Amino acid sequence: MSKTTIERIDTLQEKIQQLENEKKRLLNAQKEADRKARTKRLIERGAILESLVPGLDTFTGDQIKAFLEKTVQSDFAKRILDGITAQKKETTIEKTTDKE
Repeated sequence: MSKTTIERIDTLQEKIQQLENEKKRLLNAQKEADRKARTKRLIERGAILESLVPGLDTFTGDQIKAFLEKTVQSDFAKRILDGITAQKKETTIEKTTDKE
């Protein structure tokens, strides 16, 4: 027996709801993965900083921030960062060119 229009609409509504729930689940999974990646990155970089600066564990957050701000703003650090940025751009261009 053929489904009525109302039954077909109800079936479609159920499918729509299932797809919306699946979309929410996937978005939540992506957000969680992004959070985990960020947390891992912050921990790794914090560990690198602590390994390079003696006694860093005794500094306050404000002291660490002030140290990093002054360090990064120096001309020497700016040249290093510019070099790293340029190197990263070259690598990105090479990867893009290789794919074509």
